[in-house]
Amino acid sequence: MLELHDLSFAYGSLKAVSSVSLTVSEGSIHGLIGPNGAGKSTCIDLVSGRRRATSGKVLFQGRDITAHSAVRRRRIGISRSFQRISIYPGLVVADQLDIAARAVREPDLDALVRALSLGDALSLTAAEISYGEQRRVDIALALVGAPALVLLDEPAAGLSRDESLRLADHLAELVRTRGTTVVLVEHHLEVVYRVCDWLTVLDQGAVLADGEPQILRKDPRVIRAYLGRSAA
Repeated sequence: MLELHDLSFAYGSLKAVSSVSLTVSEGSIHGLIGPNGAGKSTCIDLVSGRRRATSGKVLFQGRDITAHSAVRRRRIGISRSFQRISIYPGLVVADQLDIAARAVREPDLDALVRALSLGDALSLTAAEISYGEQRRVDIALALVGAPALVLLDEPAAGLSRDESLRLADHLAELVRTRGTTVVLVEHHLEVVYRVCDWLTVLDQGAVLADGEPQILRKDPRVIRAYLGRSAA
């Protein structure tokens, strides 16, 4: 579904992403994790087209999209959410979803609403629903139009443990029922280990480790990156 080949990005002399290569399999939830400042969100920006790579390539379904704009990438099937919720507080939830669905020709909005348990929130404005529900509305907006690839940037940020785990279960269900591929940037490691099929760990802008979650959670390099040198 997605391939990054020696992808790099620099803010002036600071290299935020350094020669990152990875492969995301179709129909998987691929976790992109690492400590603060590891380059995870920048990497997502490079895939979505929000930023242009300094060097390297982005391939989507075997097609080189490195030069494509963010708008063009959305049209060919790449969608994303942000760390901050991007919904309209004063607009009724049903209207927000309907507007988005009409714009991208969502095939089954009702199924998406059911999958994210948003039925009770539809008649309310976004300002009237809980933060957890607002997060799910934000994810629903990223999923309308059945994009082939969805990039989720810390969807569990600000949620309680129970809300985070419920959100993880929703994501797993959506992948199963809609055939969506997800790249998940998330600090909540319990969520990551609950739903991810594969993990890529970044540290200081580079790939530190890549593999199955149950193996990487015991990897001394990963433990050190999160907890410090003494943790290993």
